[in-house]
Amino acid sequence: MSGTAQPVLDVRDVHRTHGAGPAAVRALRGVSLTVAPGELVAVMGPSGSGKSTLLALAGGLDSPTAGEVRVDGECLGVLDRRRLARVRRRRIGYIFQELNLLGSLTAAENVALPLELDGVGVRTARRQALAALAEVELDGLGDRFPDQLSGGQQQRVAIARALVGERRLVLADEPTGALDSRTGEAVLHLLRRRVDAGAAGVLVTHEARHAGWADRVIFLRDGVLVDSTAPLGSVEQLLSGSPR
Repeated sequence: MSGTAQPVLDVRDVHRTHGAGPAAVRALRGVSLTVAPGELVAVMGPSGSGKSTLLALAGGLDSPTAGEVRVDGECLGVLDRRRLARVRRRRIGYIFQELNLLGSLTAAENVALPLELDGVGVRTARRQALAALAEVELDGLGDRFPDQLSGGQQQRVAIARALVGERRLVLADEPTGALDSRTGEAVLHLLRRRVDAGAAGVLVTHEARHAGWADRVIFLRDGVLVDSTAPLGSVEQLLSGSPR
């Protein structure tokens, strides 16, 4: 990781409020975060602390109430819907907790879909999709549908879809939540390998051992960044809300 490289992700004093008036929920309050090429940052915190909200803002799936989010120097908040969709397809890989695979498409078709939506020809998109599936050790399974794959295999398809093409930013929301420990470790190895190749990564996790794969750990509580680069030994203290 280079300390002088322009950050791939730059979150600047971001606030996110849902609703208005007495019922308003302040999901994030003044959070700032930068992630450089070759850096994997783990985000930890109790349920409702704002982890998934932060990831959604970083991926352009939601907009901040105040502050700004930049990916490769480009402010997402000033982009129209078409340009924002292009940034998400080309630069951002998102591994959803729910996977979001399309059951009517094969594994290869699921992975190829963002490429085809971006105008890549069907043959080229399929070739790149099969290569991405091989990278996640699903070589030969490209023509199977999601319901013909195990949970771990489905997760790998979702990862291949997030990594296919030239994605500069990879966002993972609890990517190992439904997996056994061995498959979960394999998933983290794939994420780490892509980051080591030059991408920037953000991993939302509640597992300290998974956060151990990251270069840096940040902790959120009640929408506020309460600590950064803390040693993993302080995880339990931070998550419990006890004073430091």
